[in-house]
Amino acid sequence: MTTTGAAATGAGTGTAVEDRVFAALANATRREVLRLLRDGGPQPVQALADHFDMRRPSLSEHLKVLREAGLVSEQRVGRQRIYRLEAAPLAEVQDWLHPYERFWRDQLRSLGHLLDHMPDDDPA
Repeated sequence: MTTTGAAATGAGTGTAVEDRVFAALANATRREVLRLLRDGGPQPVQALADHFDMRRPSLSEHLKVLREAGLVSEQRVGRQRIYRLEAAPLAEVQDWLHPYERFWRDQLRSLGHLLDHMPDDDPA
């Protein structure tokens, strides 16, 4: 049995849903699909496919991964499938990243403080 990093430390709430979200975001094509939906709103599969140099079945696989991760929803309108961004899982990613952002902000603040108190090497 394997555990996620957070679960292994006992500090997190790593779930299969979170793992699917992170796995979906790990792929550049899927991140681009999310960007297209964010910037352009709901779109049919063909409009999304026009942005990629791949066959529709390949894009459909990416859309399936995004659907299973809860990052997009699909609505059938006649023969078309319209995809919409579902941003709620991204808020969970942001919540997970927040302590790391705080860590790096503190590190940079400490470095700035150190540099501010170092003597200048002015040869004048």
